[in-house]
Amino acid sequence: MADLNVVTLISIGSHPASGRPRRAEQDARAVELGLQLAGEQLNVLHAGDPQEETLRAYLGMGLPGLTVLEQPREADALPVLTEHLQLVKAQLVLTGTQAETGEGSGMLPYLLAERLGWPLIVGLAEVESVEGGSAQVLQALPRGQRRRLKVRLPFVASVDSAAPAARQSAFGPARRGALEREAVELIDDPLYADAQWQPARPRPKRLKVIKAKTGAERMKAATAKAAGGGGQVLNGVSPQEGAEAIFKLLLDEGVLR
Repeated sequence: MADLNVVTLISIGSHPASGRPRRAEQDARAVELGLQLAGEQLNVLHAGDPQEETLRAYLGMGLPGLTVLEQPREADALPVLTEHLQLVKAQLVLTGTQAETGEGSGMLPYLLAERLGWPLIVGLAEVESVEGGSAQVLQALPRGQRRRLKVRLPFVASVDSAAPAARQSAFGPARRGALEREAVELIDDPLYADAQWQPARPRPKRLKVIKAKTGAERMKAATAKAAGGGGQVLNGVSPQEGAEAIFKLLLDEGVLR
């Protein structure tokens, strides 16, 4: 796959205990997957501050260099990333599922694929093969399941935690690697300027009561794919009736109050 033009997008992470800057875990997995596909020909891209020392943790994975689209935190990264990816004629763009700092909305892969007009693969675990302008990939599903998909190039993929773990970062390559700055047009992000910021809080998960008695039954209950039993199929209803049904469901689930 040496001829495959792979670009991996990276961000600054945050340690869950100390809050100190670090390489983002899922972005590092995306870099690992990119290195397995393209080797040292992998293009690694970051939109932000080129003076950020944390970026060198990615270089320590064996990268000869990475490109930084220089812009402040409050600038909108989406337009400059889109323009750069079109300019370098990327065929496969790898991202993490969700940033560990900033907005952390997880919307970047979706918005990027929409702007580029490319397919989006969510939860990428492995790229099995690339031939004839298409790629065969494995998508991670709940409870350890996998789904094999075939998608045409180019496309965007968010890398799942089921992807290969990132290699350790070595000090020597981290210092030798080059951070190449690239000046870009600064576009303000009105959402960032007007938003009220607060730490994200994990939502409590509902506990599934398992009534199995034997070990085999407990294992089957833990790994079996859950079947939706409380769903409702609406056919031939008006948009107003559909909206009311969705609103009622959100109220019942406690999403809205």
